[in-house]
Amino acid sequence: MARDATIEQLEQQVNELITLCNQLKGKNQILHDRVMELSLERTKLIKQTEFARNKVESMIARLRSMEQAL
Repeated sequence: MARDATIEQLEQQVNELITLCNQLKGKNQILHDRVMELSLERTKLIKQTEFARNKVESMIARLRSMEQAL
């Protein structure tokens, strides 16, 4: 009888571990997806920043050439 109780207790613990493992897999997938999303967003922002930097540098160069022309 005590042996049956121990087996049932172990079975319950294994089931709890399986449930926890499944929950962690789900959370891990969510985190993985978020990392990918943020990585893409970072790449996009880097490109936008570089575009803006080039535009500002171009405007500064034009202003300097206009200033020299005066």
